[in-house]
Amino acid sequence: MESLEILAREGWKVRENNFSPSIYFSYPLQTQAISVTGANCQLDCGHCGGHYLKHMKDLAHISDGDELKARSLLISGGCTPEGKVPIGEHIKQLTTLKEGRKLNLHVGLVNEDDIEGIAQIADKISFDFVGDDETIREVFGIDSRVQDYVSSYEKLREKCQVMPHICIGLHGGEIRGEYHALELLHQLGVDGLTFIIFTPTKNTKYANHLPPAIKDVLDILVTARKKFPRIPIHLGCMRPGGNYRRELDPWAVRGGVNSIVNPTLDAVRLATTLGLLPIKREECCAL
Repeated sequence: MESLEILAREGWKVRENNFSPSIYFSYPLQTQAISVTGANCQLDCGHCGGHYLKHMKDLAHISDGDELKARSLLISGGCTPEGKVPIGEHIKQLTTLKEGRKLNLHVGLVNEDDIEGIAQIADKISFDFVGDDETIREVFGIDSRVQDYVSSYEKLREKCQVMPHICIGLHGGEIRGEYHALELLHQLGVDGLTFIIFTPTKNTKYANHLPPAIKDVLDILVTARKKFPRIPIHLGCMRPGGNYRRELDPWAVRGGVNSIVNPTLDAVRLATTLGLLPIKREECCAL
């Protein structure tokens, strides 16, 4: 507990010196998640196995935007064998759906041709940034390297607003390339940063693994807070629930994050106790 206290104080001091006393709590009921591939994915990633696609609306079943009531859309989908979400194949339909809405695109690896279409419709790009070659091979099962993620990130940033996402414990709950990812992003430049946390998921390769220890998560959050003292840091929607979340969320507040998606009640109460003004949002934290 003492080491957690020390970490939290370090992060809080940086936050206090660089941000106004407010915090955003996102309840993204106004963001509809849509998969361009339905429930299909050509990969079988260790942490997902296509499970999360099942909760998204299938783009093929949407005739026009009239049936969508949300103010914004998260456009995602399953990956090709190369680790790309084939959003570029659906630009025309997505352009129609975008009318009057903001679009956050989860794209995976990209090439120059993809970016031209993506840049036409994206208000924000959510980009999974990985800092370890072995993790890419073992978790995603693709023949790519960290440099491929760096290259995609750089190309996207030339034409789009990009929110890199780092999954803490992606390698089956182990901490592998997270700190390297932070170093790379520090070199490349970043305007905001979202952290998600490995969540053991039924019927996946890592179903029986444990999520990373709270202290390890807080250490990474605080390291990011100190390395990027003036950019917003978000704790995203994908993280374990139950007791894990009840313990983590208050520490994240104390450690200096700027926003939390679906925070626990204890975290909301703590923010007020610490003198922060809670501001409620109803859309994806990247937006």
